[in-house]
Amino acid sequence: MGTTLATKADLELMRTELRQEITLARKDMEILSGRIDARIDMLSSTITVRLGSMLIVGLGLLFGALKLT
Repeated sequence: MGTTLATKADLELMRTELRQEITLARKDMEILSGRIDARIDMLSSTITVRLGSMLIVGLGLLFGALKLT
């Protein structure tokens, strides 16, 4: 195995590529964060509707049971 030395130009190129990769990763995280926020909002309304429906059904069953006794 041979040893290869990195030149200043090699290091500068690597630094530039690394900065570009970090910038792309940050943009991806921002996009993903926006999608997650939208998904949480949608799930929040879905849960609210479900709980409301269960409450109405439960009260209907309670009042039905009370009317029978």
